[in-house]
Amino acid sequence: MSNKTKDILDEILDIEESTAELVEKKPDTLTVKRDDTLDDVDTDYKYQRENFYNLIERGQDAIDGIITLAKESEHPRTYEVAGQLIKNVAEVTEKLMQLQNDMKKLKEVPSNAPKNVTNALFVGSTAELQKALTGKGRIIDADIRKSDSTTD
Repeated sequence: MSNKTKDILDEILDIEESTAELVEKKPDTLTVKRDDTLDDVDTDYKYQRENFYNLIERGQDAIDGIITLAKESEHPRTYEVAGQLIKNVAEVTEKLMQLQNDMKKLKEVPSNAPKNVTNALFVGSTAELQKALTGKGRIIDADIRKSDSTTD
């Protein structure tokens, strides 16, 4: 914005020119470390399970009310709504069962993991590894077997 425009706006808005320097402040950001530990999974599981239970209970109350209304009015639309509510509550109970199955799978993963991992691991520098591979270095705890067949 040019100074002339700024002066006109200041005059119209009755703003006095301040000598203070404007400093742009960076917004404070909060960094949240999120540990993907079993505690978080359990907490989320309990929260979602509680929500599903609440939805099922409210759905049951709504079904009871709409069935009473359907009996009193004998209108086809109320029976249709009752059927949709029953379907929705059944879907929520299926989701609850799916949640329980998923939680079981999550907890089974550590017990299904291999108990013994037998991989060769070289501990040393790359220079030592090169020496060992070229045969100039000393190999410790190596199982050296001569093959019976020699190829020329």
